[in-house]
This record gives sequence, C-alpha cells and structure tokens, in this order.
Amino acid sequence: MGPIAASSSEDDTFFCAIDASGKQQVICWGKNSSSSPLSSSSSSSSSSSSSSSSSSSSSSSSTIFTNIPPMASLSGGEGFLCGISANTSQAHCWTPQTTDLVPSTFSSIAYSHIAAGKSHVCAVRGPYYSDLDSGNIDCWDIIVKTPNNVNRTSLASKQTTFFYDQSISNLVFKNIVSGDGFSCGSIRYGGLICFGPNSNILGISETTENYVVLASGKNSLCGISELSREVTCWGAENWEVPPPNATKFVYLSSGSQHFCGIREDNHGIECWGSFNSSYIPKGAGFKAIASSEFATCGIREDDLVLDCWSNSNLSSVNYDPPLELCSPGLCSSKSCGLGEFSFNASLLNEPDLVNLCVRKDLRICSPCGTSCSEGFFLSSPCTESGDRVCTHCSLCQNSSCWDTCGGAVKSQPEMRRLWHHFRRVVVIIGSSAAGVLIILLGAWCLLPRLLGGYGSGSKEGKGKKQFKCCIGKPQLEAADQENFSDLPFHSPQSAGVVAPCPGVAQVFRLSELKDATNGFKEFNELGRGSYGFVYKALLAEGRQVAVKRANAATIIHTNSRDFEMELEILCRIRHCNIVNLLGYCSEMGERLLVYEYMPHGTLYDHLHGGLSPLNWSLRLKISMQAAKGLEYLHKEFSPPIVHRDVKTSNILLDSEWGARIADFGLLTPSNHKEYSSGVGDLASDVYNFGIVLLEILSGRKAYDRDYNPPSIIEWAVPLIKQGKAAAIVDRYIALLLKLADVAELAVRENPSERPCISNIASSLEQIVKDGLFL
Repeated sequence: MGPIAASSSEDDTFFCAIDASGKQQVICWGKNSSSSPLSSSSSSSSSSSSSSSSSSSSSSSSTIFTNIPPMASLSGGEGFLCGISANTSQAHCWTPQTTDLVPSTFSSIAYSHIAAGKSHVCAVRGPYYSDLDSGNIDCWDIIVKTPNNVNRTSLASKQTTFFYDQSISNLVFKNIVSGDGFSCGSIRYGGLICFGPNSNILGISETTENYVVLASGKNSLCGISELSREVTCWGAENWEVPPPNATKFVYLSSGSQHFCGIREDNHGIECWGSFNSSYIPKGAGFKAIASSEFATCGIREDDLVLDCWSNSNLSSVNYDPPLELCSPGLCSSKSCGLGEFSFNASLLNEPDLVNLCVRKDLRICSPCGTSCSEGFFLSSPCTESGDRVCTHCSLCQNSSCWDTCGGAVKSQPEMRRLWHHFRRVVVIIGSSAAGVLIILLGAWCLLPRLLGGYGSGSKEGKGKKQFKCCIGKPQLEAADQENFSDLPFHSPQSAGVVAPCPGVAQVFRLSELKDATNGFKEFNELGRGSYGFVYKALLAEGRQVAVKRANAATIIHTNSRDFEMELEILCRIRHCNIVNLLGYCSEMGERLLVYEYMPHGTLYDHLHGGLSPLNWSLRLKISMQAAKGLEYLHKEFSPPIVHRDVKTSNILLDSEWGARIADFGLLTPSNHKEYSSGVGDLASDVYNFGIVLLEILSGRKAYDRDYNPPSIIEWAVPLIKQGKAAAIVDRYIALLLKLADVAELAVRENPSERPCISNIASSLEQIVKDGLFL
C-alpha cells in the first residue's frame, strides 16, 4: 500500500498514483492498447486519433479518474486497484470499466490499510487519519465475470469465506499485504502471521519480530525489519538475484517474481529475484515505487516527477508516465518520528499549494536520507522540515567534500594550486583580449554609419530592412532563418501537433526535454515567473538551451488554439537583442517553450542579486542593446508587439554579455488577450524602460523600502531636473549624465511627452559611439 500502485493482468497492465496538488486525485497510465479504456480517456493533448485506437501502439496515455474519490492510499491486484478514500476512509476497488468492487457489507466501513492480492482483498479496520493504526481485518473475493454473448470478461466481488480463519478473526493487525491465495500482516503486540489456502508456500515459522513494510509476490514475501531496517524474504528459494544482505531499506514493491526496494541511505533502487539489474536507474533517489510484471514506476525525490523503467529488454513494453507531480507518501495524523521529516509543500515551488493532503490536520512523514548517490556530496543534513541536501561534485569547494567527490583531488594540493594560478592568468589575459575585441567590433559596427552606409540616409537601404550589427552579431533576417538553428528539424507529426512555423522552430518530444532537464529537477532551475518555471537543459547533441514549462494556471487560461497563435508570433520574432525561440513541445497536456540559453543571467542579478558588477562601459552597451530589442518589437511588427513587463529581470545577458529582451508576456494568464495595443501601451513600455535606465545608472532597485523615498522615480527624477544627476551615480561621468537625461524623458507622466523607443535607441547608440572613441 502506498501513493503509487500497479495492476497487472493478461490483458493489460496499468499504474496509478496519487497526485501532489493537495486534491489527492488518482492519475492512471498504462500501455496504450485497444483493450484498455485508458487510451480513450487520455489526458494527453498530443495523441492523434489513429494512434490512440491502434492496438499495436506502445505509447503511453494517462487519465485522471474523476469518478473515483480522492485517495489516501493505493494497492494493486490482478486487473484491478483498491484504495482508501481520503475523506471517509472507506474502501474503493475499481477497474477502468467498473468502480463497484467492494461488497455492500464492507462499503461503509472505515479502513486504515488495504491490500489487493491476485483475486482477493483484505483491509484493516479503523480510519487512517486516527491515532490508531491497528484493527481487525475484513477480506473479500474479486471474481472473474463473463457476461452472456459477450466475448470479454469483467470483475465483480463478493463477501468471502475463502479467507475466513477463526484463529485470526480476533487478531489486531497493524498492516496487511496480499498475494496469490494468501495474506500476511504484522499484529499489534509483535509478530508476523500469514493465512489463506496458499500461505503454507511461504514457509514462515513463528516470529515475534515486527516488520514496518511488507510486500508480496506471487508466491513470496519480503519485509523490512522495524529494528534493523534490513530485508527478510520468504517463499521462493531459487532467486536469480538473491535478496540484499546488510542493506537498510525504507520502502518495498513487488512484481510476481521480483522485489525492488528504496535504500535508506541514498534512496536509490535495488532489486532482486527474476530481474535484470541493468535497467535500474542509477544515481536517482525515489520516495515510492510500484512494480508490475514488466515494469517499475517510481516517484522521484528531487521533484516528485514520475519515472518508469522496464524489467527487461522487451521493447514493446512502454509505460512512459504523465509528467505529473505525485504524492511522496501517505498522509497521517501521527507526528514524524526519528529519522523522518515532515514533507513541506513549499519545496514544490507551487505558490498556490500549501498542503499535499486533503485534510489540513494531516502530514506526510518521509524517511531521511543519510548519504548521496555517486557524483554528489552531502551538503546539509536532514532536519524536521526537510531532507538532506545533495550537491553535485562539480561544486565541491573545500576539504569537507574531497573524500566523497574523489580522493585524488585531495592528494594533489600542488596540482590544485597550479591550476588555480593558471586559471587566474587565463582570465586576466582573456579579459584584456576580450576588451580590445569588443572595442574593435563596436567600432566596426559603427563604421558604416560614419561612412554614410548605415541608417535611413543610405540609398540602397531605402524600402528594405537594414543589416543591423549588434556588437558582432548580425540581425537574423528572413534569408538567414534556415541557418538560425543548427538543431535537426523534427517533423511536426512526430509530436502529434501542427507546427505553427515549420523549419524555424523545432518540435521537441516531451521525453527529450525531460531527459535534457534531468527530469525538471530543482538544481536545473534558472528562474520562475507567471508563465511557469525555466530550466537549464542540455540537449542530446550537447547544446545548452533554456526550457520554459507552463504551470497549471497558464495551461488552464490558454487553450490549444491560443497556444498555436502565440507560437506563430514567437516564431516570427528573430533579433540579436531578443531571446529567440528555438522550439516547443505540446504533449501530455504540457506546454514547453525552448529558448536560447543566456549563460550570464539577468541584468537584475548583476545590479541587485550579488552577481559580478557591471562596469560603466558595459552598462551603456546593455542600455543601447535592450532599447534596440524593444524597438524591434515596437517597430517591426504590425500591429506592434507590446512587452508589458519591461524590467531588469527580463533583460538577459548572453555569452558575449549582449543584452537580450525576454518574456514578452504573450503566454501568461494575466495577459491572455490580443498582443497588439495602442500608443498608450507602447508608452507604458517606454516608461518601464526608463525605470530600467535609472536602475542601471544608480544601482538601486525600482522600489526599495530601505530607501526614502522607496520609489526610484520619486528619488531620481527630482535630482535630474535640478541638474544634480551626478548624485544618483557612483561617480561623475559625462556620458552617464546624458543617459540620465534620456531616462528622465522616458518616465515623464504625460505619455505624449515621452519619446518613442526609436529615438531612445538612437540617442543611446550615439552615447555608446561617443564612449567608444573617448
């Protein structure tokens, strides 16, 4: 019993899990075949009708069972699943075809544990949300039912005498598992007992030891000792892979002939029985897992995203799960014990999510990890409110992690010192060379204008878009589009959607982006906004990109047609001072945008966030380049594109410290309307850009309560109008005073008095030109 479970039968295998939205809904997925109704009720937005009806397809689909109440726990049997209601503690058992597999005698009883076997179910009485975790048990059969004149079978249930045993009728159980013709459980005052017609195959002798976790296969049983946390197994004797010895575990799952467990130390996976260990994921930690005959699925600890892997090399088996966040454990009223922490919903970075349980008085106690997987070192221990923190060895900075990340590093201090000095020399020489190169490139960019060949005065340029130089990077014109991205173009049909701009934007598969972002793990996160999260990604061919993943609010407020229309706009935007779109993905209800990666972060980070400070020459260039990007949006499109959210955190710096405008606000819920607007909105962009210029000048935030007045406009504009602009900059520089004048014009209260962005860009370009030749 857990937050994830599997159901296997001859016809179909499917997995179900409890989502992590706080609603505790049940999400199910499985092999897409004609025998499975999951394919017809899929939540996937990218599956075509032809593929969803093909019995030979091995693609995965998923559905949320809206007719199943919120679940507190799940357990899988042969062709069916059972669970305990999160609100009432009542038992529910169902298949994709039916939801009434609990006999009426037991349908109104509250249960704390439930266990589905091959063809029967047992449950421990008592509400799961009470302090008591033990009670008497009820069992019932799940029987195969074949309707007349119908060439298919279904399942039904009946109150059973099959498992009735007078010797256990008065026992109080703490937990329960069920297999093929047997059930086993730990009893309140110690010991493990098994019953049922096939229980003798386990060969369990009398024991007084308690087992906190149990899992049962077809003819075998394994348990985690409460005292040692080690695994003991009974039943099958000819293990292809023997059970682990002296390894501590926190969680178990089982298929018919194999078991898998989550280790206590690093939360990695180990499996034994008839199992090919080469398919087990390496280096990943898990909260909970469930196994079927051919596959195992788990909930990853870093991000609560689902992950599945095959138990063999059967290529026809594909249980690719939906990209959902799932519950890390079971909700309980008990306080977390030693070696556990109370899972904090804020760790999921979802602003609207405050609790993972339907009942606010419940909590999820997760086992602490004590070490990290290979390639990571322990940077922070587990506390009452959070698990231990593992950090990648590439960030190892001192002797505390040298032993974990490689003894060779520690044993060669002289080599480290030599490398450190060498790196400093390279940085100094490289910086000097780069500075000279930037000046030469800048001069080369301005040379055509000085010679009369750049700008509106050029005869050859009239009636055409000009070739515009942006510090060594030409603007991407229509003729250059085919060379814009060196990524191979994927056929839109491969993702099941129509490409708004074929040949320009690549259509990515969800699995590609999932792998490229390490499953959207937190350490890959670059930032977040109203649209969703942005992740750093490394594509299979070695290229770094940024992946923007839409949150639930964005998906709800933008339908598929809106998304396609907005993609058409984004695909047409191509400029060297814009963060350009490379591709997108629209699968399984997800909406992901792939952008150029900006390695130097945001302008905000450098001005206010503690990253390296920017010298004045670079600040001037960033001002001019950002204005050029905004000018492109305002002037090159009809109707113009209004940014609506111009600020320092939306100005990014590329590998050459070039400024790029990002986040046009097209796909956010707050801006779900026509992208064009009037002069007033264009003037609003100019006003916000004026604030950016004031931040660049002064190093102050747009609004900072540590200052009086806190508004940068109320503080700076009066000084500039009084001829005291030098008071807002760190040192007196004539060029920056000109920049102050431009900023003051941009933030004037009357929109009609504000210059257009083209005039601002021209003024800043002239200031940069003056600065280059000082």
